[in-house]
Amino acid sequence: MRRTVPGSARPRPRAVLAAVLVTLVAALAACGAEPEPTATVTVTATPPASAGATGTPVATPAPPTTLSLYFLRGEKLGVAERRVPSTTMPATAALKALFEGPSPAEATAGLSSQVPPGTKLRALRIEGGVATVDLSARFAAGGGSLSLTARVAEVVYTLTQFPTVKAVDFRLEGAAVLALGGEGLILEAGQRRADWREFEPLIFVEKPGVGAVLSSPFVLSGTASVFEGAFIARLVGGGSRLADVPVQATRGAPGRGRFRETIAFDTTSASGTVVVFDQSMEDGSRQDEVRIPVTFAQ
Repeated sequence: MRRTVPGSARPRPRAVLAAVLVTLVAALAACGAEPEPTATVTVTATPPASAGATGTPVATPAPPTTLSLYFLRGEKLGVAERRVPSTTMPATAALKALFEGPSPAEATAGLSSQVPPGTKLRALRIEGGVATVDLSARFAAGGGSLSLTARVAEVVYTLTQFPTVKAVDFRLEGAAVLALGGEGLILEAGQRRADWREFEPLIFVEKPGVGAVLSSPFVLSGTASVFEGAFIARLVGGGSRLADVPVQATRGAPGRGRFRETIAFDTTSASGTVVVFDQSMEDGSRQDEVRIPVTFAQ
């Protein structure tokens, strides 16, 4: 027990807080919790206080955390943006939300999942750019080769949205996975996005996702594999065309390039749709169209 003798300096509150934080981090590491990526979210450790009616300081709630969930649209990947209560563990929150499946609004927008209902996250550790994810045995239940590969792609893409995750190792009930399901899908250690590019649609919009709340301007980003890397991004709302922007990816088909475009708009509508498509060289008709329902910040 530390004693305070007369005339000695008392421990400073900040020093005590720092010691508590170090102890908590050490405890989390001992329990197998991952050092969570923080670059993609803004976390307010100590919310600013405001005065209540009686003059007593009242903590301002921290803003929600926005996560990207990589579901399926048909047999290809599609992204939803989901807002969850503020968290310092966004990768854990993202996987738990993914395993809950699409919300009714996301399902109406065409999103689905091949992750078996009832799949649970047992543990997640992120270290050295590798996320080791331990799942319940339910994850390997049922489905043919397409279902098995799709559910793996959903997890890999959802985790690698975070800059501290480059690859994913899978475990089931604590044991390393050598083969998944009755089809015997081989899962070597270090699964990366490059292993699952077949699940990216020809125009793959990662931002914004279904359910995004847009302010002007917003950023449209993702990858594309279309003729000369060129396609159209259109924003509609309230029955009007709010923006029509040509987008250029860094590479054209048969390669796949990245794109990032800033789009400004002006509207009083509450909701709208981001529409992306390329045009046929033969008759100018739309091809590879993807529609993403969004709402507008008021």
